[in-house]
Amino acid sequence: MEKPFGFVVIDKPYGLTSHDCVNRLRKVFGIKKIGHTGTLDPAVTGVLPIAIGDATRLISYLQGSKAYTGIIQLGATTNTDDMQGEVIRSKVWPLITENAINSLLENFRGEISQKPPIFSSVHIKGERAYKKARKGEKFDLVPKKVTINKLNLISWSQNKGELLVDVDCSTGTYIRSLARDIGDKIGCGGYLKSLRRTKAYNFNENDSVILPEKSDFYPVKDKPKVLNPNIFFKHLSSFKLISEEEIISWRSGRKINFHNHIKRLNIAKKNEVEDSIIDNKNILVLGEKNKILGIGNLDEVFEIKPKVVFNAIG
Repeated sequence: MEKPFGFVVIDKPYGLTSHDCVNRLRKVFGIKKIGHTGTLDPAVTGVLPIAIGDATRLISYLQGSKAYTGIIQLGATTNTDDMQGEVIRSKVWPLITENAINSLLENFRGEISQKPPIFSSVHIKGERAYKKARKGEKFDLVPKKVTINKLNLISWSQNKGELLVDVDCSTGTYIRSLARDIGDKIGCGGYLKSLRRTKAYNFNENDSVILPEKSDFYPVKDKPKVLNPNIFFKHLSSFKLISEEEIISWRSGRKINFHNHIKRLNIAKKNEVEDSIIDNKNILVLGEKNKILGIGNLDEVFEIKPKVVFNAIG
């Protein structure tokens, strides 16, 4: 029986950790080689891509932004920058129009400098920031550059002091920090009240499925569909091996000479193929029926050096 290989996109429920979801799928599929593509806090719901089987080796090659819909509560600041923490300051939010808020949000669009929450997984001299924060230690985190591709105000409730926003941002952006900083800019403080992730890399809500229920019997018969990984790596150039000799050579960990490959193809659009390959140094190497055989790196002498090889020989 062929081992599962690809991605399952879970619509993560409230209250579970990303690792909880991974553990559930390990039982569902009856295999250990399963891993998520980036942690979601327990209070955050939505798109959680999980790699199944050898697809775990492809995680580091994913690219793309992340998108969220969230509620920012004005009028208070918490020590965690979300509703899970303790209120450390409070102030009545001002009377403000949607137009004024939209103008203010312009300060947070594009590349910005952002300081992570003190309750975060950032390392400080080998220790996670949240562990130091739990012990009551005082420390300062260094701001980092992040990119906010899109920040739209969906609605504003003057009565509740709630901003409903839609955000598309670079990996590594803290929406909690964004909520805190927007509240500070308005002058009354703010924190993240709720958050749902709608996109991660090239995975969308339309790809997501409900996490299978707990069962007394594992692995279960009705497993969630494992999505073909090819569709999530369209940002990479692809290179199809054309002979059994090339495939064996690749699986043995040997380089593939790009120019020799082109000569064998004997195609008229040689320059177009070369241009499509050199646009991206990481190459998705394919076999029959476009099955992923691994990922290679194109070097300066036009040889594709194996970086990830599936079903390796020897």
